[in-house]
Amino acid sequence: MEVQLVLVNFPNRNLAREIAGKLIEAKLAACVNLLPGVESIYQWEGKIEREEEVTAVIKTTPAAYAELEAMVLELHPYECPEVIKLALDGGAETYLQWVRDSVQGA
Repeated sequence: MEVQLVLVNFPNRNLAREIAGKLIEAKLAACVNLLPGVESIYQWEGKIEREEEVTAVIKTTPAAYAELEAMVLELHPYECPEVIKLALDGGAETYLQWVRDSVQGA
């Protein structure tokens, strides 16, 4: 089974850590990297917005993705949170196997 990356932006590190921990505890993700200091510039409701955010890079599997997405959407404070799934084309097999072994239902 493949491994996927999921990108999610959060308004702050504390919330990102909290949700990342819940994803790991639920075995929906093998690892979550938090990248602080991301500046997001976007248009929302007709205005240009600029926000400091934390990007989470989540490693999961296709089998766990739907439940992971549902949990993120339930816990995330944004009206329209970014949740982007990326399929991996390859990687170090030992790492990819660790991800598969770490995620429930993989």
